[in-house]
Amino acid sequence: MTATYYVYSLKDPREKPARVFYIGKGTGSRSTEHLRKVDDTRKGKHIQEILNSGSVPIISKVIEKLTEEQALQIELEFITSFGTIESGGSLYNTIIPRSIKRKTDDKVTVPNGAVEKAQLGLKLLKDSIVSLSEENPKGITNSDCAHYLGLQSDNDGNQQDYLTYSVLGILLKEGVLESIKVGNRRKYNKL
Repeated sequence: MTATYYVYSLKDPREKPARVFYIGKGTGSRSTEHLRKVDDTRKGKHIQEILNSGSVPIISKVIEKLTEEQALQIELEFITSFGTIESGGSLYNTIIPRSIKRKTDDKVTVPNGAVEKAQLGLKLLKDSIVSLSEENPKGITNSDCAHYLGLQSDNDGNQQDYLTYSVLGILLKEGVLESIKVGNRRKYNKL
């Protein structure tokens, strides 16, 4: 039996009406974990601020009985609609890695929600590569990632799997994976 997913919001009850400050998806008790294990993220600090004021964030399941794919799509739509703090919106979601520094050009117009969609896509790619590495403790190659996750590129008939190579590089930089030279190839393992 597959898990039943839902999309939920966290609201700040100190404002009238209560303001949504976080959107997430999950199964089981995922929506309440934020209050049981307050972390050091921007969202966690806001939750702690609410708790310190004597209030408790309001947890609302927005929609239930979803597949994981449906939940991801709906979560993305809500995040895009509300916008994150980085994009001038109100959500404390941190789907944009802080380590990325962007140069901006006034000649380039970035549509609303495009950054959030790209960063959510990147998060899903990273999660799938980490899952693949966890299931293969002897290590995975860039080619494994591209082949088994269906991310192979075709550059005029040449296999140039830059997408997976780039994501592996990000995971190395974030300290999630390590790289080991095996013969003339690199294998990646979860730390």
